[in-house]
Amino acid sequence: MKQFCGTLVLMALVGCASDPAPTEQLRLSEQALNQARAVGAAEQSPELTQAELKHAAAVAAMKDQRYREARLQAEQAELDARLAEARILNHKSQQELAELHRRIARLREQLGALQ
Repeated sequence: MKQFCGTLVLMALVGCASDPAPTEQLRLSEQALNQARAVGAAEQSPELTQAELKHAAAVAAMKDQRYREARLQAEQAELDARLAEARILNHKSQQELAELHRRIARLREQLGALQ
């Protein structure tokens, strides 16, 4: 019985050692959330909403010392935030491209009127 208890204690220590606190990953997910907000990802963005929920879940898991779950949630939060940022930037690029096409068309009309 004594050997069994010793084995359990050893397994518990190994389990704790294998999943360190994901403080750096939490920082990265928070940074990704801030970047997404900075480029204009609105609260209505489903990806940003998911990222915020997953980041909150990561923080809660971290407080409960469930480090593996915290790391996974923080990683997913970072990816969702980066997706929200990419979609916003893509949308803005498409708008800028459409504006450039309108300007080119207007210049062509003006050039055609001169000829």
